[in-house]
Formats: sequence, C-alpha cells, structure tokens
Amino acid sequence: MLPWWDIPLLIGLGLLAGGLAGLLGIGGGLIFAPLLLWLDLPPHQALATSSFAIVPTALAGLVSHLRSGSLPVRTGVAIGVSAFGSALLFGGLAGVVSGWILLAMQTLIYVVLAFAVRVREEETPEEVEETNGQVGLLAGVGCIAGWTAGMLGLGGGLVMVPLMNGPLGVPIHRAVRLSTVAVFCSATAASLQFLHEGRGVPWMGLVLGGVAALAAQWSASRLDRFDAVVLVRLLRGLAIVLALDSCRRALHLLLV
Repeated sequence: MLPWWDIPLLIGLGLLAGGLAGLLGIGGGLIFAPLLLWLDLPPHQALATSSFAIVPTALAGLVSHLRSGSLPVRTGVAIGVSAFGSALLFGGLAGVVSGWILLAMQTLIYVVLAFAVRVREEETPEEVEETNGQVGLLAGVGCIAGWTAGMLGLGGGLVMVPLMNGPLGVPIHRAVRLSTVAVFCSATAASLQFLHEGRGVPWMGLVLGGVAALAAQWSASRLDRFDAVVLVRLLRGLAIVLALDSCRRALHLLLV
C-alpha cells in the first residue's frame, strides 16, 4: 500500500502524463515508468504497471481524434493491428531479461529518437494520400511500437512519432494521431500478457491511467493549436531527459 502523501504526487504526475500523452501521442509511459520506479517497484513490476496505466490514457486521446474526424482509418487500422500483434509476441520476453538490460534498451531508444524527430511542413491533401500509400511501412513502425510496449512497458509513442516524422516524412500532427492508435493497441496487448503472467499492479496502473485520461482527452482535442516546432522540441527534450534517467538506473542495477 502507498503512504497517503504519495497520492497527491500520483494524481499530479498522472495529469502531467495525460496532458503530454494527448499532445504528443506518447501514451504516458515515459512518465509512468520512472514514477513507479521512484515508488520502489522493481523494474519488471514498474514496466508492467505502466502498461496498465497507458491503456485508459491512450484510449481517451484516441476517442478525441476519432470524434474530430482527423484520423485516417485505413492507416490507423494497419498500425493498430501490427502493434497489437507485436506486443503479444514480445510481451513474454520481458520476464526473462535482466532489469538493467531493459533500462539500457530504453536509454538507447531515447538517444536515437531524440535526433530523429524534426519539424516538417503540415500536409496538403496530396500528401495525405501519400501517407495513406505508406500503409506497409507504417505498419512496420507499429510492430516496433508493439515491441517497446511488450518488452519495455512503453506505449511506443516516443518511438513511433519520431520514426514516422523523421524517416517516413509524416507531419508531426498526423504522426501524433496515428501514434495514439498504436499506443492504445500495443499497451492493451501487453497488459493482457502481463495480467496472464501476474506481473504488475493492475489497480495502481488503472487509477493512474484514469487520472491521466482526463488530461489526455483535453490536450488531444487541442492538438492543432500547438505549433510543430513546439511539439518537436517537447519530444526531443523528453527523450534526452529520460535517456539520462534510464542510463542512471541501468548503471545502478548493474553495479549493485
């Protein structure tokens, strides 16, 4: 049981994670996982609990994007299905990998992606069709999101948005919306795997995610009000900060 003085912290950071999730399509795992580690959950338990929290958070953002009619359905379905299947495939591997290795993998991913995201011009109708023509490549990115969710307890948004925005050239607002689909599907699949294995603390994750969902829906509905430069800088800054934190934790586990 958590001491009562940790409850306001959980609520505050849950709101922060939800706001960033709706704005950046990241699911909130990059805040949930460090928070749960700070609360002294072992790495495997913290990463699994993070997945439970991501599900309602990403669902709130997804509902907002669907209501706005700004989500390309065919591409979204392809990404979602591939992310769900990949998360189921890789979810069982996390339990056999050392905690410091999981954190080291997080660090490497954060460093790479900090340099992948960039500002691009927002798309014209012709470029929307070009994005729809990249269904196969985008489904492959969904598989990567499933891997990060299944093994690392991350919804995959911090992976997907830079990959879509960088190598594939998808404008960041559309990348955020597509990422939200993959985050929801991959986190759902990973959570089912973790429930089956008895890993994580479901009630803690769902409470944290329920709080975050309120902020996620609010920020997702206002996505278009934020300039692409702001979104890119937020993603890059978060990736660098979290790379440093994951590296520190990995070294601590390795040396203890």
